[in-house]
Order: sequence, then structure tokens, then C-alpha cells
Amino acid sequence: MWDTTITEVLAGYYEAVDPRGRRPPESLYGSRKMWAHLNREGIEVARCTVERLMAANRWQGVTRHTRVRTTVPDPGAARAPDLVERQFHRCAPDLLWVADFTYVVRVGGCWCYTAFTIDAFAGIIVGWQTATQATADLVEASFTHGLEHRARQGHPVLPGTIHHSDAGSQYTAIRFAGQLAEADFRPSIGSVGDAYDNALAETTIGLYKTECVRTGSPFNPEGFLTTSDVETAIAEWVHWYNTGRLMHRLKRRPPAEAEAEYYAQQPADQPIGAN
Repeated sequence: MWDTTITEVLAGYYEAVDPRGRRPPESLYGSRKMWAHLNREGIEVARCTVERLMAANRWQGVTRHTRVRTTVPDPGAARAPDLVERQFHRCAPDLLWVADFTYVVRVGGCWCYTAFTIDAFAGIIVGWQTATQATADLVEASFTHGLEHRARQGHPVLPGTIHHSDAGSQYTAIRFAGQLAEADFRPSIGSVGDAYDNALAETTIGLYKTECVRTGSPFNPEGFLTTSDVETAIAEWVHWYNTGRLMHRLKRRPPAEAEAEYYAQQPADQPIGAN
């Protein structure tokens, strides 16, 4: 009877669809995250039971594919030094932001691009932007979105935060460097052609391509027809990613929950974080 109950619960994630033909975002989970999710929902079930029942019903989480590089370095552009050196762990929010962008293929063969700005502490996506061209405007808008997001939260970014990216021409543009300077950010650029120098952003991009963009995902069940479709899907995915998606490195908690716990532990009269 317990197996039947858990099977019905799992079927609600992996087989049920809403009126728009979409499965719940948790259908992206493999057995470990699904086990953690059920326990967080108050369903105390053994991990081996979830693994066994998922295997018996051929339910499995989504797997990532190889990402196509979009970085086009400008050999003539002056580059900021690498202030991160692959050390992405930070003890507080807004000490390090990482950024990257990727492409999306829409139905009909058209292209659009999405840029993300991510806080390294809990991996929360603070800013994002979609455009039909991969220009400096795209990454500038994502960065500005991040500043506005923190201001709305009541946690404006203090001077000295590091902004780290790859050596793409969009991030080495003089105009973007000026935007970072105006916001009192310290620019940091990884080496050319080495994904590990921006691994945290690359990982987030990989999750986005797998969980949101892939046709048949809960956020894109039938394929994108317009840029507006892409923007709607991204907004829904980012909200779920920040507030609902369980992260192994955060002890199977969502990024927003980890940040909220950090802020709750800080004295009210003490500045948050220190560079």
C-alpha cells in the first residue's frame, strides 16, 4: 500500500500535466532530489524506495547536453585581471557576481540570446535579459537588472563587489567597464577559451538550457514561437530556480532560502558581508 501511495505521488510529478500541457518543474529531478523534495513536503520516504519506484516506472530526471560556446574574445581589448582564479565559494551574498550568456534556437530557426548575472554565495540569479542580438547592451541590461533586484530586496550592493565573466567582447567592451566602475564593482575576466575559469556561470547556463530551453521541458513543452515565449519561460524558470529548486551544495535547499537564512543570522546594525 505504501508503494502504491508513493507511486501515485511520483506520477503526479512525472506524468500529470496542467491545462497548458506542462509537467511540474520537479519532474526535472532525478531520484536524489525527488527524495529530498518529498521529505521537505512532509512525505517521509526512504531514498531507496524512491529510486526503486522511479526505476520500475522508467521515470528519470533530465540530463544535460554539451553546450555550444558563444564567447567571441576581442584580441585587441584590454582585459581586467582574473580576481577569482576558480575560487567561487563566498561566505556572504554580493561579494562575487559571475556572468555569462547563451543562445536559444526558436521555432523557424531564428536566434535569441539570454544573459545571466549570478551571485556566487548561494547561486541565486540576480539578473537576466533576453535579446535578439548578442551585444554589450544584453549583458549591461542583465547587470542592471541585478542591481535593481538587490535594491528592491533592501540589500543594495556595497562598493567592492567583484564582477567576473569570460573574455567575450561584450564583457570587455569599454562601455560595460564604465558601467561596472560607476556601480563601484571590481571587474574580473577569466582566461580565453577556458570554461573552468567561469565554471559557476557555465553550470547555471547548462541548467537553464536543460531545464528551461529544451523542447518538452516543463517550461517549454512545445517549443518557442516568439521571443516573448522565451522571456515568459525564463521568468518562470528563474523564479522556480531561485525559490524552489533544491541545490545539493546548499544541503538540498533553494538559493533564496539559503540567502534568507544568512540575512536572518546577521545583527540588524551590522553591515552585510565584507570583501
